[in-house]
Amino acid sequence: MPRKIPMLQALNCFEAAARHQSYTHAARELALTQSAVSRQIAALETYLGVQLFQRTRHGVLLTAAGASYARQIAARLDGLERDTLDTMARQGGGGALQLASVPTFATRWLMPRLHTLASAHPDIVVHIDAYTKPFMFADTEYDAALYAGTPEQLARWPGTRATLLMHEEILPVASPRLLAGRSSWSAHDVLELPLLQPSTRPGAWRQWFDAMQVDGAQARYGARYELFSMLAMAAVQGQGVTLLPRMLVETELARGELQIVCERPLRGQRAYYLIEPEAAHEKAALQPFRQWLQQQAA
Repeated sequence: MPRKIPMLQALNCFEAAARHQSYTHAARELALTQSAVSRQIAALETYLGVQLFQRTRHGVLLTAAGASYARQIAARLDGLERDTLDTMARQGGGGALQLASVPTFATRWLMPRLHTLASAHPDIVVHIDAYTKPFMFADTEYDAALYAGTPEQLARWPGTRATLLMHEEILPVASPRLLAGRSSWSAHDVLELPLLQPSTRPGAWRQWFDAMQVDGAQARYGARYELFSMLAMAAVQGQGVTLLPRMLVETELARGELQIVCERPLRGQRAYYLIEPEAAHEKAALQPFRQWLQQQAA
């Protein structure tokens, strides 16, 4: 039996009109006339046997059925566009990978190394979206994820398998300007400096001081920033000393913008993993990408 699918042009016109709540704006976006958009939507309503818009003196409004259909169609059109771009991006047999990743790790560790993947596997294209929490792979288009967490958190992510990439060791770092040329700092001396706090890990400084056997009663005071990239920038600007994984500030350390204040790392349970769905079949590009990631992490 033939598929019960409307013409793509009609769906495009409907999605744009629903998003703008305007035939005029949809026509402008699609480089069509308003009457052409109106005819396409009228044909779609006839095909469906459902009214999608209410016509008013001031324009159009989505009906309840139209609003529901618009949400579904937008997701399908996005997926179709993504699949089309993936196919266009293929330069060989490798194909494209859709990757979800914690943002700072992707920006500061993964992306500076991607040129080596392109050299080794020019037929693999990697698309990256920022994602910080576990999700159901079946509900997304992602092929894999880069995730930072603990074994306990991974155990609560069903239907997946994890490849350990590296453990996380955090160190206190600060701008050399803030340290005023002083190179030797004990863990107790760090309390003399303004502490920059990672808001996603409110107990990080206290844990570090406890591990150093230093009374860190004042360890919770200081400006708070959500992302590691924000903390790194604040530290480079001399606002204070912060705790960051060494691998995420490699560039700043190499350029001399940041300096390790005290070479006493704290290694916790958190680590970085490649997460994949437990599927019977995987994309051909995933195995060489996994092997490349492990080599880079090593």
